[in-house]
Amino acid sequence: MLYFRKSWVNISSFVPSINSNRELPFVSIIIAARNEEKSIGDCIQSIIDQSYPQQKFEIIVTDDHSTDETVSVIQSFKKENIRLIHLADFIENKTLNSYKKKSIETALRFAKGSLIVTTDADCIAPGKWIEILVNYYTEKNALFIALPVSFKNPSVADSFFKKFFKIFQSLDFMTLQGITGAAVHKKFLNMCNGANLVYEKKVFYEVNGFEGIDAIASGDDMLLMTKIQKKFPKRVFFLKSKDVIVETKPTENVKEFLNQRIRWASKTNHYTDKKIIVVLMLVYFLNAWIFILAVASFFFAKAFYLFLISIFVKTIVELFFLFPVAKFFHNKKLLWWFIPSQPFHILYTLIAGWLGAFGSYQWKGRKVK
Repeated sequence: MLYFRKSWVNISSFVPSINSNRELPFVSIIIAARNEEKSIGDCIQSIIDQSYPQQKFEIIVTDDHSTDETVSVIQSFKKENIRLIHLADFIENKTLNSYKKKSIETALRFAKGSLIVTTDADCIAPGKWIEILVNYYTEKNALFIALPVSFKNPSVADSFFKKFFKIFQSLDFMTLQGITGAAVHKKFLNMCNGANLVYEKKVFYEVNGFEGIDAIASGDDMLLMTKIQKKFPKRVFFLKSKDVIVETKPTENVKEFLNQRIRWASKTNHYTDKKIIVVLMLVYFLNAWIFILAVASFFFAKAFYLFLISIFVKTIVELFFLFPVAKFFHNKKLLWWFIPSQPFHILYTLIAGWLGAFGSYQWKGRKVK
């Protein structure tokens, strides 16, 4: 964690250059949507309102068998640069294990842009999002860029439990985002989030897209990143800029949260990068060890003292790491909730890690093994 903190602090915040003579690339924003009637409209509107020239980007939404009003909301936007694709027209009633990868892959067949940007249907993009990422892409000669994502803050109308639950998710997710930036910057690990990704269309096909990982339900982000990084190690980056932070929603209940985290953990068995497997095992067994000490504390006084020391050191080190990350995301006030969140973080890490490897989960109304 100390290494990751130093790495995060050493990432320079990107300041775009001004070059009026530069030819702007055409950008295709891809959104895979399933039953997102409550959020897809705001997502599309945030992209329409971009500072980037309207004639230089398109929005492609792939509808994955929605049973609500998602399609109607998309069709209500009368814009020439918005395209709706129905996934059902391309899979011939086949049962897939990764509908999202197929949705992205299908959208790519119709994408006119040389630069592909992916986001999720429940995300809101800031006004200069495309402008800044294009500037960074051009300046760095990048092929793949991971960008920051944050959770929306709780509503004032939320109950105390719901507020705490959402803050807990924000702290956990913010930690992951900080590690993502630090790890990618140092070329130490491949980490990213599909809610905010950029890559060249041609490089997707150069690494044969999702071939070899298409049977895995998750992994349209990190597993693709690994394939690209393996072939082009010096052209994968993390863009650190407050102007490209995409906001998404935390889950509404514990069941949804666990299913989400189990889905994320389910990719572990498919990582080819041994370093990330070692790091994940270290994190898992450290939390398991602290949990065992907590249980043993009821029977042995020495275990209780060792538990207190362990939880104290873990908390201090993680807070030291999180402070500059929280400052970047304008969420320093959430750090007051970090200490009471610790026991829940340990428990969920153990549950999600175990079930991610050996269990199944629900995703978008489908059961996935």
